[in-house]
Amino acid sequence: MSGHSKFANTKHRKARQDDKRNRIFTKISKEIIMAARDGGDDPNMNARLRMALDLARQNNMPKDSIKRAIDRALGNGEDIVFEEFTYEGYGPGGAAIYIEIATDNRNRTVADVRHILSKYGGSLGQNGCVAWMFERKGVFRLDRETCTLSEDKLFGIVLEAGGDDLIVEEDCYTIYTTVEDYLTVDDNLQQLGILADESGLEFIPKNTVDVAGETAEQLMILLDHLEDNDDIQRTFCNAVFEEE
Repeated sequence: MSGHSKFANTKHRKARQDDKRNRIFTKISKEIIMAARDGGDDPNMNARLRMALDLARQNNMPKDSIKRAIDRALGNGEDIVFEEFTYEGYGPGGAAIYIEIATDNRNRTVADVRHILSKYGGSLGQNGCVAWMFERKGVFRLDRETCTLSEDKLFGIVLEAGGDDLIVEEDCYTIYTTVEDYLTVDDNLQQLGILADESGLEFIPKNTVDVAGETAEQLMILLDHLEDNDDIQRTFCNAVFEEE
């Protein structure tokens, strides 16, 4: 559930995380619980829940697990209250890192985050130290290998659907929208039978930093350890990794 890089990087990291599927499902369940508690269990009336359910679909989360999460949100099960906040910091090579937290124990989480950052060449910063480097946008990613539409056709559909831009990368098409237009674009794409391989609201860097060699390896290890932490929902970074 990480943020910016090229889609190839994202796919590579996902492949390495196949053995962490249960942890991914746990984080999605947490998001479903928080979304349903905040806005109810009807995804047509609850945008956050709708995005959480889309995330569950994209990660092939079992329907029984989704139902259990919604039941917990409605009070049918263990009542755990999650506190949501963010941390900001830096990684190797000066990469900016923005971390979304959902935890039932703030003291435990801050200690864990500080430890991971310091152990792998990063540091925790003050609130606002890197947030200004990112812009929140709606994002849809379509795998080019499975997308049956041509680039020109898809670009026309994106503009008609209300999207802001279509970026063509080696492995994917990335559609960007404003936060306000996200659901409208999602509706329009789905009506045309277009289901994204990844979608949601993300913090997209306004500028990036290139990392390579040992610095890239160290940063990748740092990001992987952050994502392994159960209290960290998503991590966004402005690094672009060398292809190899």
